[in-house]
Amino acid sequence: MPYEALDFYDVDSLLTEEERMVRDMVRDFVDEEVLPKIEQACADGVFPDEWRVALGEMGVLGAPLEGYGCPGLSYTAYGVICRELERGDSGLRSFASVQGSLAMYPIWEFGSEEQKNHYLPKMASGEWVGCFGLTEPDYGSNPGDMITKAEDKGDHFLLNGAKMWITNGTIAQVAIVWAKLDGVIRGFIVEKGDEGFSAPEMKGKHSLKASVTSELVFSDCKIPKDRILPDGKGLKGPFSCLNNARYGIAWGAVGAAQACFDSARDYAGTRIQFTHPIASYQLVQNKLAWMLREITKAQLLAYHLAVKKDAGTWIAEHISLAKMNNVDIALDIARMARDIHGANGILDEYCIMRHMANLESVKTYEGTHDIHNLILGRHITGIQAFTREI
Repeated sequence: MPYEALDFYDVDSLLTEEERMVRDMVRDFVDEEVLPKIEQACADGVFPDEWRVALGEMGVLGAPLEGYGCPGLSYTAYGVICRELERGDSGLRSFASVQGSLAMYPIWEFGSEEQKNHYLPKMASGEWVGCFGLTEPDYGSNPGDMITKAEDKGDHFLLNGAKMWITNGTIAQVAIVWAKLDGVIRGFIVEKGDEGFSAPEMKGKHSLKASVTSELVFSDCKIPKDRILPDGKGLKGPFSCLNNARYGIAWGAVGAAQACFDSARDYAGTRIQFTHPIASYQLVQNKLAWMLREITKAQLLAYHLAVKKDAGTWIAEHISLAKMNNVDIALDIARMARDIHGANGILDEYCIMRHMANLESVKTYEGTHDIHNLILGRHITGIQAFTREI
C-alpha cells in the first residue's frame, strides 16, 4: 500500500497544489529508490551516487533559491522535501540540506554574479556537490574562535587550518570555507583539486552511516582572488546559512518521527502476546497516543514556521525552538518505538535503530540542544549566557 503519513490535524491540507505535488514526488522516490537500499547503504557506509543524480533531476536541490537554474520553490515546499527525505534517512536529508542551504545559499546570497552563474546551475542539477566548512576540531559551538585563517598574498589567498564533521566533504567539488582574513571571518570557495587541499573521509561512525562525513585540511592552500565571497563578512554569513539548514531539520525530524510511529503502529497491530495483539493493551495505546500528540505538535510548529519564513516575519529564535523541539521529540519517539518493537526493534528489518542513531547526531549538529536552549534563554532574558553579557 502507498505510504500515508500520520497527519492527525490534516496539516498537509494547508499546502498548495504545487507543494503537494512536490511532496508526492519525493515520497514516491523515497519509497521506490531509498527504502529498498538504505540498510545496505548504511552497512557499506556509502551515500549512493544515484540518489544525488535523482535529487538533481527532481529539482529539489536549493529548493527555495531563485534564478541560476535553481527551483524557486516556497520555504514550505523545502520543508516538505526535508520531511519526506528524512523519512527515508537523515543522511539523505543531510545531503540535500548541506547542498542547498549551506553550499548553494552562501553563493546565492553573498557571491558575485560570476560566482552565481558559474556554480549554482551545476549544483542545482546535482552535477557538482557542495559542502560547508565552519566547525573545527576544537571549535564547534563557538565558531568565532576558529583557527583557520587566510592570508592575502597579492595574486591569491593562502588558506591554512582544518575543518571537521563536514557532510559531503570527500565527494564535494565545491567547499564553502569560513576563515579569518585579517581577523575578520570571510567565506571562500575552495574547489576539489586546489593545491594544498584534502578532504579525508571520517570512518567508524555509528550514526549517519549512509552519509559522507569528512575532514577538510588546508596546508598552504592557494585560492584565486575571485573565489572570496564578496558580501560574506563576520559570523552573520555562516549563521544565516545555518538558519536555513536548521529550518530544514525542524521539518526533517518530523519525517523520522513519522517513520518510527508508522512502524510501531503496524508492529503493535500484528504482534500477538497473551492471545491478543499488543495494540489492544492500554500501555501500548498510551505510547502510541503520546507519539501522535508529539508529532502533531511538531507538524504545527514546523508549518507555522514555514508560513513565517515565506512571509519574511521569522526570527532566528523561531528556528532554534523548532529545531530543538522537533529533534528532541523525534529521538524520544524513536526510543519509544524501539520499546514497542521489543527485541525486534534492534533489527535492520525495521527502521527504528537507524533513525534513533541518526537523530543522536541531528540533535548535536547545526546547534546542539543546549545551545538552542541558550539562544532562547538570551531572547527571554536579554542576557547571553555563552559570555554572560547583557
